[in-house]
Amino acid sequence: MQILNPYVLGTVSMVYMMTNNEIMNQIIAFYRDINGLLTFVGSYPTYGKGTGTKEVSTATTNDGVDPLTSQGALTLSRDGRFLLAVNAGSHSISSFIITDNGTPVLMDVKPSGGAQPNSVDVFDNFVYVSNVGNPANNFTSNITGFHIDDNGRLTPLSTHSLSTLNAQPAQVLFTPDGSKILVTELTSNHLSVFHVNKNGMVTGPIVNDSYGQGPLGAYFLSSGILLVTEAVSNALSSYSMSNDGILHVISGSVPNGYKTACWVVTTRDERFAYISNTLSGTISTYRIDGSGALTVVGHTTSTPVGAPAGLPIDARVSKDGRNFYTLNGNQGTVSVFNIMSNGSLVRIQVAASTNFPYFGSQGLAVL
Repeated sequence: MQILNPYVLGTVSMVYMMTNNEIMNQIIAFYRDINGLLTFVGSYPTYGKGTGTKEVSTATTNDGVDPLTSQGALTLSRDGRFLLAVNAGSHSISSFIITDNGTPVLMDVKPSGGAQPNSVDVFDNFVYVSNVGNPANNFTSNITGFHIDDNGRLTPLSTHSLSTLNAQPAQVLFTPDGSKILVTELTSNHLSVFHVNKNGMVTGPIVNDSYGQGPLGAYFLSSGILLVTEAVSNALSSYSMSNDGILHVISGSVPNGYKTACWVVTTRDERFAYISNTLSGTISTYRIDGSGALTVVGHTTSTPVGAPAGLPIDARVSKDGRNFYTLNGNQGTVSVFNIMSNGSLVRIQVAASTNFPYFGSQGLAVL
């Protein structure tokens, strides 16, 4: 296959998405060329089950889009070595090692420490996953930690409750230095912060109130400034965090005029943030100033006007900073954009792994 040539040269660049299929969850891999365009490579089973179009919570609409109601369902380690995926239908997580040619090789599958895992993050040799819970346990929610060894094998560490027993987590996220973990809680409107010890165990949580309603996606700038989307307030907020885990509002609930602001990622220079407004089918661009203050500067549709509307969910930016990618949850497609110097987006492709629309997919990672 011609697409193998870049692998040999050691310049492989990939985009991964997750099907969340209820029979067998799979990772879909695309090769990313020098211009950012995607070519389907293959699919790789997680040996766990997703939820399909079924929502993990009764608190959200069962519309087949965003069934896990989370950011970070599929996550690459910071060094690009490991890929972690949640299997919400079988209450497990899967770990993969990424080979030199970009292929994910399954290394381990472990129970997630709770019911319906929906977000996972990894820092050094520590992995944490958030579990939503289910009706049988009154939606008891938690985060559970694991040690991941050099071969991708997972060893459970401990499980910790969130701010309330049924606070639906939407994302679990390490701070840039790995000293803390943030959990956005969609239904309690809390932002819980845990301190991470040297052995990977955590203490807490320190419970902060979200400025707006329905905190979902979160992203840390390298400075430690925190961005949080608000799916109910249809807005984005920014915070600073003190050493004790207390959050301080910088810009509170800056609206963009569209519905369900759910996912957030920034450009590599951290001057702009992109927000997926799922039910409106749009991406909003925010400018971030040096203090972390936010200003809305533009919008674009996820798919071309006149084409079937794509409802964007998970979003990522390529490591070279040239491209923005978003998963259209109602299609199972990935929209590809060039990032301009002023932060605006120019769509160049809507990539698909199949000729048929696929509902229920969730999770996006860019190598």
